[in-house]
Amino acid sequence: MKTKERMQEPGGNIHYERFYQEVLAQVSKNRPFRYRPFTCASQSPEAENAVTPKRLNIIEGAYSLHPALADAYDLKVFLEIDPEVQSQRILKRNGPAMHKRFISQWIPLENRYFQALKIKEQCDLVFA
Repeated sequence: MKTKERMQEPGGNIHYERFYQEVLAQVSKNRPFRYRPFTCASQSPEAENAVTPKRLNIIEGAYSLHPALADAYDLKVFLEIDPEVQSQRILKRNGPAMHKRFISQWIPLENRYFQALKIKEQCDLVFA
């Protein structure tokens, strides 16, 4: 999925089609289902998780509001974080080597996605 063309697309580093099929389409059916979250560290799906949809289902993640997914939500919330606080949390959670990768690769991709697709602007609520 990570072709050169796909990686040029804002948000293209995420397999949003798989997320829609495995999670959002299943939540909307209101029946139990299983899905396999993707792990960036191993670049592969994890073991299956079992999910039983509830009255309120919260889908979170930086790429969860990609335009291919956004129409599935009743309420869209954007949470902003101070870049320094974000950097400190990444370092604490992932260690120095992964911190460097986040700062040089993943955060710029995420910021490009937010700006190019106007993710914050499409949200119903924004918390800073």
